[in-house]
Amino acid sequence: MIPKFLFKNTFLLFVLLVFSCGNSTQSSQKLKVESQKSEISILDSARTDENLIKEKTILLGADNSAKYLPLLKNKKTGIVTNQTGILSNGTHLVDYLTEQKVEVTKIFAPEHGFRGTADAGEHVANGKDSKTGLPIISLYGNNKKPKPEQLAGIEVMIFDIQDVGARFYTYISTLHYVMEACAEQNIPLLVLDRPNPNIDIVDGPILEEEFKSFVGMHKIPVLHGMTIGEYAKMINGEKWLEKGIQCKLTVIPCENYTRNMSYSLPVKPSPNLPNDQAINLYASLCFFEGTNVSVGRGTEKQFQIYGSPYLSKNDFSFIPKPNEGAKDPLYNGKECFGEDLTEIEKVNRLELNWLLKAYNETTDKSKFFNSFFTKLAGTKKLQQQFESGISEKEIRASWQEGLSKFKEMRKKYLIYE
Repeated sequence: MIPKFLFKNTFLLFVLLVFSCGNSTQSSQKLKVESQKSEISILDSARTDENLIKEKTILLGADNSAKYLPLLKNKKTGIVTNQTGILSNGTHLVDYLTEQKVEVTKIFAPEHGFRGTADAGEHVANGKDSKTGLPIISLYGNNKKPKPEQLAGIEVMIFDIQDVGARFYTYISTLHYVMEACAEQNIPLLVLDRPNPNIDIVDGPILEEEFKSFVGMHKIPVLHGMTIGEYAKMINGEKWLEKGIQCKLTVIPCENYTRNMSYSLPVKPSPNLPNDQAINLYASLCFFEGTNVSVGRGTEKQFQIYGSPYLSKNDFSFIPKPNEGAKDPLYNGKECFGEDLTEIEKVNRLELNWLLKAYNETTDKSKFFNSFFTKLAGTKKLQQQFESGISEKEIRASWQEGLSKFKEMRKKYLIYE
């Protein structure tokens, strides 16, 4: 027989043990729940991060296949493109469309050719794509605009080329002629849009009508700050095609893209624009093409350096030699003195200081400019301003009225915020 005091203590001990076990079980369950909550929280966080990444990843027009493949179904398709016409995964558009059983009949190639290796201004012959066997028609030289017989049988045309936002970069001139030819033949045109790496810059003199050429076809500034899709809308909307005709235009836009985003090109848009630095400096340094100064063609720093044998000798020099995209560069084999701009920060305007510096250093200024300079500038005024010795500030002030009118005009064609 157990004494009463022992019974009571034993009972208390039992209760305490049960209570302790219960608490332990509850604590264990609580810990398990908290752990599960933590795991769910981590997964939710991961999903959120993934969504944020997706939101920030630019989707190219070429990636937006759901928007353009239905428009190509059972239709004979022509494509205007080059080496830049790739999807984000690196697949070329021509290869992708053939995989999707789209009936591609012809490839049309701009300056530098379908593979983008020809020199600036070099004649590119018609040919055949070695991979697909498709005929390639060059839209450069004497055949800048597709002829009716070249478009025969085509029911829809695609334009997919990477632009860099400068008036004298000829891909937008090719766009103009393709739009015009499509309008005349009543062929719908799809422009697969791509970001403009210089979209935040609108600057430079406005082209004057009398100086219209293949390196400047429209009354716009040197840097227009538009994507190629927006630019196509402007060509159509302003009725800049011959006789004011308009083409049946559809722009397949980029997604997750805004005007304040930077964009690094995955491939060279042309042989002498090898990297982001060159693309950023291109518009500013291209004016040297209308002078006796080299922009580094025939080196590995094209459009990142400038110089000539006639500038003051200093610590920086280079010797141009033939390479891809420059078979016979200016001052081939001669030492050129100038400036290395490879390490400078990104420019956010059309820079004139390098051009002014080179002009002022040149002893015989009558030999500095050539006839191409006026075509690049789109006006005679810029050369006259240099020769008259007015300041850079005054030159810039002379552009402002034209820039304000252009910015107002282009508003209705902008796609991206």
